[in-house]
Amino acid sequence: MTTHRWAAADLPDLTGRTVVVTGAASGVGRGTVTAFAAAGARTVLAVRDVAAGERVAAGLSGTTEVRQLDLANLASVRAFADGWQGEIDVLVNNAGVAMTPFSRTADGFELQFGTNHLGHFALTNLLLPSITGRVVTVASGAHKVGVLDLDDLDLARYTPPKAYGRSKLANLLFTLELDRRLREVGSPVLAVASHPGYTASNLGTKGRNPYLVKVANFVGRHFAQTEQQGALPSLYAATQDVPGASYVGPDGRFELHGHPTLVGRSAAASDPVLARRLWETSERLTGVTFPLTAQP
Repeated sequence: MTTHRWAAADLPDLTGRTVVVTGAASGVGRGTVTAFAAAGARTVLAVRDVAAGERVAAGLSGTTEVRQLDLANLASVRAFADGWQGEIDVLVNNAGVAMTPFSRTADGFELQFGTNHLGHFALTNLLLPSITGRVVTVASGAHKVGVLDLDDLDLARYTPPKAYGRSKLANLLFTLELDRRLREVGSPVLAVASHPGYTASNLGTKGRNPYLVKVANFVGRHFAQTEQQGALPSLYAATQDVPGASYVGPDGRFELHGHPTLVGRSAAASDPVLARRLWETSERLTGVTFPLTAQP
């Protein structure tokens, strides 16, 4: 007897469903929208580079739309949300930056934390009244080395890996607290997280030493999953029967490769007190609050 290994071919028919994917112009995001479009969904590519998004959309089947979104700029996040009309069945918070030298977003936040967490925090809450199905936030195995000190958001001792791990820890804590708040008000929306494993993409290569980028690309070509394989955990989290606040990743060794399954997380990523404190801090920093109230 064999165990079925879930793949994109197992996606349900998504005709009539609207899916918004951030960072859909390359990498795992491109793999994600490609599969959603093939399953019949109306796919909305929320991207910083509209021209790059349009090139991807031109190769997709079905109904597609490209909208500008810069998660490192809260004005852009608000503009995207203000321009949205209609329901969203699934929001996939996929976009991110990695391993960047210290820099700041347009609003003055450390870039990786500001983009990967605060940008998606604001976007999700601003769109939440329109979301009817799920919020999938893409984290990383790097969350296990993340340390979140809410009194040191600039990271006084900054290193790119430390900042990236912290932002991915924040993604999981965000999902945990979002799930709690949704259940508290009786919302049918499900908050879940995923991670792609080791996947070939351009994430973390911008501004890096060209020689190191070449080495990373060589290793990626020979050992990494394709972007289509890396998209599977997000696709599974978006469409399959999983619990709220669950975390989906590859089933292979060290969760680097394989087919999607429920995976574990660090103790810090499971801390409800830290999750609530992060949420309250994020509301203060972004000026965006949880928009839903309990239904009578």
